[in-house]
Amino acid sequence: MPENATEVTAAGIARLAGVGRAAVSNWRRRYADFPQPVGGTGASPSFALSEVEQWLRDQGKLAEVPLRERVWQAVAGHPAGAGRALVHVGCALLLVRDRPTAWLELAGAPDERMAALLPQAMEHVLTARLGPEADGVHAAGAQGSGGVYTAGAQTLGDVHTAGTQEPGGVRATGAPRPGGVHGASAPEPARVHAPTAQDLLPSVPLLRAAAELAAGIGAGQAFEFLLGRQLDANPRQYTLTPPQLAELMAEIAEPPKHTDRAAREQPVRSVLDPAAGTGALLRAVGGPAALYAQEADPALAALTALRLALAGEGPRRAADGTHRAAPGPTVRTGDTLRADAFPELAADTVLCHPPFNERTWGHDELAYDPRWEYGLPARTESELAWVQHALARLRDGGTAVLLMPPAAASRRSGRRIRAGLLRRGALRAVIALPAGAAPPYGIPLHLWILCKPEPGVRPAADLLLADTAGLSGPAPDVSAGPGRPPGGKTPGGGRERIDWPAVRSAVLGAWRDRADAEGVSRVVPVIELLDDDVDLAPARHLPRSASGGGASGLGEVRERLTETLRLASGLVPPAADPAAPAHRPLTTVGELARAGALFLHSGTAVPGSAAVPVLTEHDVLTGAAPTSLPPAGQEDPGGAAADDPVLLQPGDVVVPVLGGSTTARVVDASTAGAALGRNLQLLRPDPAAVDCWFLAGFLRGTANHRQASSYASTAARLDARRLHLPRMPLAEQQRYGERFRQLAAFEDALRTAGRLGGQLVQGMYDGLADGTVTPG
Repeated sequence: MPENATEVTAAGIARLAGVGRAAVSNWRRRYADFPQPVGGTGASPSFALSEVEQWLRDQGKLAEVPLRERVWQAVAGHPAGAGRALVHVGCALLLVRDRPTAWLELAGAPDERMAALLPQAMEHVLTARLGPEADGVHAAGAQGSGGVYTAGAQTLGDVHTAGTQEPGGVRATGAPRPGGVHGASAPEPARVHAPTAQDLLPSVPLLRAAAELAAGIGAGQAFEFLLGRQLDANPRQYTLTPPQLAELMAEIAEPPKHTDRAAREQPVRSVLDPAAGTGALLRAVGGPAALYAQEADPALAALTALRLALAGEGPRRAADGTHRAAPGPTVRTGDTLRADAFPELAADTVLCHPPFNERTWGHDELAYDPRWEYGLPARTESELAWVQHALARLRDGGTAVLLMPPAAASRRSGRRIRAGLLRRGALRAVIALPAGAAPPYGIPLHLWILCKPEPGVRPAADLLLADTAGLSGPAPDVSAGPGRPPGGKTPGGGRERIDWPAVRSAVLGAWRDRADAEGVSRVVPVIELLDDDVDLAPARHLPRSASGGGASGLGEVRERLTETLRLASGLVPPAADPAAPAHRPLTTVGELARAGALFLHSGTAVPGSAAVPVLTEHDVLTGAAPTSLPPAGQEDPGGAAADDPVLLQPGDVVVPVLGGSTTARVVDASTAGAALGRNLQLLRPDPAAVDCWFLAGFLRGTANHRQASSYASTAARLDARRLHLPRMPLAEQQRYGERFRQLAAFEDALRTAGRLGGQLVQGMYDGLADGTVTPG
């Protein structure tokens, strides 16, 4: 195997072949010619990607690896680590976009020559986008030229930083204090540097493939795809802001547009994110804007700078005919509360998703900090420190939008600061989001909207409180007939159950109109909130509307329940005739797939990643319609946001692969066209050989599922290829299939009746409790 060749783990092989990891383990045991490990550990070996691809092709298990998958596997298996590989790719993609002619000339050279010439070309575009290293504007407090700055050297993730340039392409100066805590001195200058020729040599094939991917979907979207894969592969290392929430926060803070001006003539506003993370909030900012970011992790700050630079405009044509790069983002590294990188900045907008529940945020050493205009936050109130930092970095009249934990609105330790924010008119709204809007997904987080008080302007006398927790899913479609899946979903929270268009409409409507809306928003006089607790939780001041639409809607719910029960009674299966167990000749799904009688596909789509609805695991388990969310961000749905989705066709059979549930769903005309979601396996039978209802019915057998599942310590995983089916003529299959179809219709009717019954019961409880329904 060539030195520094790309490696792939068993999980990566499973993704390439569209199977589970158990199948890969079986291949290793059954096939003597399966590639041998070349690295990793005994528990998690790694294999040469080129050898794996060739073996899969020889076995007929892989027709062609999609380009984006090949690029990602090269990033994930990079010998220097995925973090460094992403820095190399980001620098190269900037060169591809900003200097395409130079890239084409370099790409025509041999690998060694290309690696030797790339650093200088990369340094040119990095300087144009992120500013020179030491030109007098990198000192603390200076703004205007883009760059990445750091307050201390650390080794984080896959990118190393030190006093001299390291082989990762990121350089930092200074030294950290014990425990990784940054000192209070101003951040020292540093930025993303072009990697050296020696570092780039093993990356050259990756960079060529990334440029090919960028030619099809754009440099920005190519980097988005690869960064997104890295974030998905390491969910515990990052606290992410979902794109729909980031867009909502940016839209709340967006000033009114000048309709009489063209887009390029709109005034440029300054936007700061003091806890930038992956840069999701700044990337969601629309219109001309000067972006400022600070992030404590130097490795993440470098990736964020590249992400924002690639998301911005390409070179502009100047008056003299030359093309000049637009100003890039200003990204600095350091502990924001202890070592503020922008002490003199007066931004128009601050967007922030701060870290929650930090006890070591600097309470003792920052006791006399001038930012605490509203009071020194308690040691347990780090979120209120971020609130005051955001206000301190706003211009007079500027707007800040922060994502906050719900406890920050009601903890007694923060009531004095909350009271000060209300009295001075700084806090303008508290909006409760549905559970699942952002991590931690189990609780309904809040949005705090703040405006910095203007001298001489009377403080606002009221506070907007809004609660969108009831918008965690579209309203149930109680009119759905028992013969097909209902068109709606029961509200249940979870990151895939949020109806983001409804949430966006409710939040923006409440913020812009500042009017009372029953069950959603209320404008509360400040004097009513200034009690002993200063509790600003919207749920305390906005009682949720009764289930079933109140007493007036209970009659309609009861009528629909009665009709559904009547239809369900007509679908009750006839009495079963006992018989001895049948001994039929069996085949497996894998054998049928090899014979061409059906085709197997694995789902990769997530809600919001495509322009079409996505059938999720939750939808299959509950019989709901595919989840319909707007595409995340502004990317082309076919671009870098996700893998090319598998689109459903009538007659497809979908089964979940996790959890051990004996569920199989036949796709009908109303579901066709949706994308296949993650953790789902699709079986597409040939109608001339296999009946779809026959297939789905036998796949649901408990014993069948048990023998085809593998069990880990916490979960079960289904290998669809091992599922058994009896060998029968097509006519006999159709006879069984008709009975299975009738059972599915009966199951749907019971599911609808259960939902309506629960709605009626809860509505009666609510009505009797609040007096809108009398017991007589």
